[in-house]
Amino acid sequence: MTIESDRDLAGLRRAGRVVALALREMKRALEPGMMTAELDAVGAAVFERQGAHSAPRIVYGFPGINLISVNDEAVHGIPGSRVIEAGDLVKIDVTAEVGGYVADAAVTVALPPGPPVHEELRECAELAFARAASVARAGRPVNKIGHAVETAVRRRGFSVLPGLSGHGVGRTIHEPPTIPNYFDRRLNRPLTEGLVITIEPIIAAGSDRTVESRDGWTIRTADGSPVAHHEHTLVITRGSPIVLTAA
Repeated sequence: MTIESDRDLAGLRRAGRVVALALREMKRALEPGMMTAELDAVGAAVFERQGAHSAPRIVYGFPGINLISVNDEAVHGIPGSRVIEAGDLVKIDVTAEVGGYVADAAVTVALPPGPPVHEELRECAELAFARAASVARAGRPVNKIGHAVETAVRRRGFSVLPGLSGHGVGRTIHEPPTIPNYFDRRLNRPLTEGLVITIEPIIAAGSDRTVESRDGWTIRTADGSPVAHHEHTLVITRGSPIVLTAA
């Protein structure tokens, strides 16, 4: 969506605060030995207190409240009986609907004592997001974001997953435009002031190929390599973007 009024911005800020709060509480609660369903319940309790709803459940019928993906799972992991173990690489992806507005963010947590590559992936995803956000300004082409992500990731020897991307957001989860994590010369339309998007590097230590799990939701790497994911919802301006989901 494109922000057209102070009311729009206020509604999006509220949704963004709920997402940030849920992420913070889920990160704080995360520990080895808990089931992914228990972690999901922490975020669900935040939603209930804040009068929010799970946008993936509303829009797509997702069988959970929040998306929790572990190790080689890139996105869309279903909370359930899986037990989180020491050394796991956990992605927490929260998308809240509050009063008709939607915000979306994700973080990666590298639980010790995992291999060094887990922490390196997490740091790289955060760096790639920061580099991309720094070039996301009104008047610049959409593909400048993907170029920034891809450059940061490849310099560190990792891969972007081309089938997974950022997107417009605001009134529902996925809106135009698509924001790939790689350079696509065709996506040269300029970003516009007030446009609401997500930037979300989703990167792997190995191959860039993905497969869908038999559950019909979870996307994982074809070669079993670990994945990191870092995402925020932001508003495009003529200067630095407004990050709505920052803690």
